[in-house]
Amino acid sequence: MPKRFVYVLRNGENPPRYYTGITSDVARRRAEHNAGSCVHTAKYRPWCVDLVIEFPDEGRAFAFERYLKSGSGVAFAQRHLR
Repeated sequence: MPKRFVYVLRNGENPPRYYTGITSDVARRRAEHNAGSCVHTAKYRPWCVDLVIEFPDEGRAFAFERYLKSGSGVAFAQRHLR
């Protein structure tokens, strides 16, 4: 079973925008975001990797990504990850 990564991208705006996602290949996924192939991030390019967390299984990675996208997860990220 491939490892999964929860990643957070940051753009260069002031204040910066953030995007949270999940993938098995962070470099490829960042390139896709910067190429404009994701409608949610295309107009805020370019993106750089701000944070990557590796998970040994898919279920825990999906649960953590879902948490980071929730209201309490956004508050957690603002306090501890940014």
